[in-house]
Amino acid sequence: MKDAHEHLDKLMQELRRGTITIGVLSQLSEPQYGYSLVTMLGKNGIRVEPGTLYPLLRRLEKQGLLDSKWDTNEARPRKYYLLSKTGKEVFELLVGEWKNIVNSLNHVIEDKGDDVDGND
Repeated sequence: MKDAHEHLDKLMQELRRGTITIGVLSQLSEPQYGYSLVTMLGKNGIRVEPGTLYPLLRRLEKQGLLDSKWDTNEARPRKYYLLSKTGKEVFELLVGEWKNIVNSLNHVIEDKGDDVDGND
C-alpha cells in the first residue's frame, strides 16, 4: 500500500499544479493580496504554499492576465492583484474547458468503474 500512496502523492502534485491556476484566477474578480489568497483558497480546500503562489502571481501578471497595485497606506505595504480584461476572458474560457474535462473524465471513469472494482 505504501507504494500506491507514493504514486498517489506524485500524481496529486501534478494535478494540483494545473488546478491551482484556476483556483487563483477564480478569486481575483476583487483585488486580493497574496496572503488573503492563501487563506481564501485554504478555506475552500485548496492548499497552496506562499512559495508556490507568489511565483504564480508574478507569472500571471507577466502574461497580462493580472493587474497589480501596491497599497502603501497600511503599516505593511501590500501588492493587490486583480484580473485584467484578458484575464477575465481567459478565466471564463478555462472554466469552460475545465467543465468539459470534468464531464469527459466522469464519463470515462463511470464506464470503467466496474472494471476497477473487478465486476466485469
